[in-house]
Amino acid sequence: MTDPLIDLADVRLTLGQGDARTDILKGVSLTLLPGETLALLGPSGSGKSSLMAVVAGLERATSGSVRLLGQDASALGEDALARMRGRDIGIILQSFQLLPTMTALENVAVPLELARVADARGRAKAELDAVGLGHRLGHYPAQLSGGEQQRVAIARATAPRPRLLLADEPTGNLDTANGAAIIELLFERASAAGAGLLVITHDAAVAARAGRRIEMADGQTRPETPN
Repeated sequence: MTDPLIDLADVRLTLGQGDARTDILKGVSLTLLPGETLALLGPSGSGKSSLMAVVAGLERATSGSVRLLGQDASALGEDALARMRGRDIGIILQSFQLLPTMTALENVAVPLELARVADARGRAKAELDAVGLGHRLGHYPAQLSGGEQQRVAIARATAPRPRLLLADEPTGNLDTANGAAIIELLFERASAAGAGLLVITHDAAVAARAGRRIEMADGQTRPETPN
């Protein structure tokens, strides 16, 4: 049987101490298998982004079991988690997070070079070609539209050929037309890579594109609803 890419059991996340103590996640359990697409829906403040931080290894759960790509995340050090993010987990955010002093090609190639991927520039160019930006390789983020910047961010996330893609409100800074195109591209690239995809969104139209859908409210997941 194939190991889940994400396997969470009764995950809790508490921040702060004393009177400032806040329970962010309150016993979340979910799984994602290779090739699956899952949309996590919920209003702002429901815990979606905190859950993604735990799944990405950027935040340590207070309690519960977190297994990522078949490994116990609690047993991994920060360096091991960083290597996992560099090669096996691609992350896409609504704010793009492109380096303004680097061209589109450099924004995709430099993380590959840091991960010691062979022919980093060639792979970066191929990914940018795949997202329709082969003619914009030498352009800086400020010279690109919002939709184009998000395409660069998708290429950067998929270039290492990760097993898992995480997208947190990937269309939040885009207009409706650009947002719809980006969502189609995101699902297409995940499918092409054979990667599992977890999309965090508040948009029902985005969630409808996924194979599975789970809603969050007040730090908890509700029973899964069929798509």
